[in-house]
Amino acid sequence: MEKPKLIAIQRDMSQTIEALILGLEDRLCAAMLASDTKALGSLLSPHLVFTNHLGQVLRREEDLSAHRSGLLRIESLQRSEQRMVVRENLAIVTVRTQIAGTWAGHPANGDFRFTRVWAASSGERWQVIAAQATVIS
Repeated sequence: MEKPKLIAIQRDMSQTIEALILGLEDRLCAAMLASDTKALGSLLSPHLVFTNHLGQVLRREEDLSAHRSGLLRIESLQRSEQRMVVRENLAIVTVRTQIAGTWAGHPANGDFRFTRVWAASSGERWQVIAAQATVIS
């Protein structure tokens, strides 16, 4: 009898984490749209490794700097096909995103697939520690 209870508790915890991560994904998108570097800074781990759609590896500060300087401006984000896998203190999210915006003043629009790895720190604070973007042709 104990085993079914344990499985039920694990499933409830997983569903709770999924809801939390979905909320964090919403906050992340809102922060990107607003170039809100304070909010982005709280959502992105200081140890972030982001591989962009060009294969360049960026750190947290480089990502924040693009928003802060106005180099990157995101005008709209339309998400679809979102999936999530939760394992203990990790959540992996994949999402298809239509983006309209500018990079260095030039149009930067496209259809992308993002993968983000959210990790919980010892204080139960969830942040993106790794991300990757791929252009969908």
